[in-house]
Amino acid sequence: MTHASFAATRLPGPPAAGAAYQPGVCNIGPAEIARRRQAGHVGLAATVVVLAVLMAIGVPHAVRFVLVLPAGAAASGYLQAWLRFCAGFGSRGIFNFGQVGQTEQVPDAEARGRDRTRARQIGLASLAIGVIVAVVAVLLPL
Repeated sequence: MTHASFAATRLPGPPAAGAAYQPGVCNIGPAEIARRRQAGHVGLAATVVVLAVLMAIGVPHAVRFVLVLPAGAAASGYLQAWLRFCAGFGSRGIFNFGQVGQTEQVPDAEARGRDRTRARQIGLASLAIGVIVAVVAVLLPL
């Protein structure tokens, strides 16, 4: 990939007005995106609080690895919001561009396969980010 073609690649952002389902690319609208972003905020807050408590009570550094859970959850929420793609919906073969809870079935098998692939990618990326955060927490000198 050349520098020019890399620079021309558009990163996903907020959905355009009237956004529609795109297999493996976009399966949630504004209301669901806001829910994923909120989940990211909650996960981030939980990560910070758990780290502060663990450090305050002086647990062994290795115990800090439990941060993989809230940090991974935060990463999952933020990634899903950024990518406009719900991993859970992708795994179940549904999408939603209306009000929260008004899901629709993905019509064909090929599209469901692309959605499952994207869902796995989000899950693995979230886990990797959670592990990185946890390792950094374990290595903190305090």
